[in-house]
Amino acid sequence: MTQTTAEPVPVQNRLAHFPVAFFSAVMGLMGTSLAFKAAGFVTTGYGVAGFALFVFAVQLAFYATKALRHPKAVAAEWNHPIKLAFFPAISISLLLGAVALRDVMPGAALAIWVAGAVLQGILTLAIVTSWISHRGFGVGQMSPAWFIPAVGNVIAPIAGVSLGFVDASWYFFSLGLLFWIVLLTLVFNRLVFHDPLPGKLRPTLTILIAPPAVAFVAWLQLNGGVLDAPARVLYNLGLFFTALVLLQARGLIRLPFALSFWALSFPIAAMTIASFRYAALSGAAVFGIIAWALLALLCTIIAGLVWRTSLAILRDEICQPD
Repeated sequence: MTQTTAEPVPVQNRLAHFPVAFFSAVMGLMGTSLAFKAAGFVTTGYGVAGFALFVFAVQLAFYATKALRHPKAVAAEWNHPIKLAFFPAISISLLLGAVALRDVMPGAALAIWVAGAVLQGILTLAIVTSWISHRGFGVGQMSPAWFIPAVGNVIAPIAGVSLGFVDASWYFFSLGLLFWIVLLTLVFNRLVFHDPLPGKLRPTLTILIAPPAVAFVAWLQLNGGVLDAPARVLYNLGLFFTALVLLQARGLIRLPFALSFWALSFPIAAMTIASFRYAALSGAAVFGIIAWALLALLCTIIAGLVWRTSLAILRDEICQPD
């Protein structure tokens, strides 16, 4: 987000404005690493995963320091109706890290998955409790970012099943599916019957793609890799939301850069992975074409986001007051 004030925030105070939403960048990078692996570029996938883990470690160190030095700023984010939904990006990053490492470092992947799953479970309960006990949220404060906690739950089975946590994976999948359906109804009510999303939040429309795309991959893990009717329904819902979001692309490109643009990355990565899996299981060439087209789009998005975020850091445009 571009800062236009004449006097920038002093360096010693910028830590207080380090946004929890920045963890969505790790989600996008991790998703990209898994998309490369799904496409057969295994070495590239591990390279991107290593970079994502480094970014996650740096961001976690910054946010932990913020929590110690500026607890009121963290509390303000937690009580914010939109920023609250980005806290599970931390646990999702851990769960995606477990997926990336399970083939080469199963021991580390197991420990990371347990940490991510426990944190995801705690955050899900805490966030839903906040939703149902808070009386200050209005319809206009709802956005597709509210899907993030649900997405975190359906990610858990992707590594959880192969690591031996079958029952826990069913628990998380059940929660994710339930809250996806509930939130989808609420979000569409907000999008159809109320004012359009403000510019900074419009990139979060892309999050509509993530729940069915991730749920498709998770369902394959849970059902033994069979392309059955539920799998087909989930994938085709992902296709619909992808097409719906692509129709909004022209308006999104014209918006000024903000960290919320990282919301574009993970959903496209998830749909890319789902398309490669669907193409392999169905044998239909058209889905392979879709998968490669989405991978090309994902690479373009990630390259643009990394470049623009780096530029924003150099220009001191981030970690500024809203």
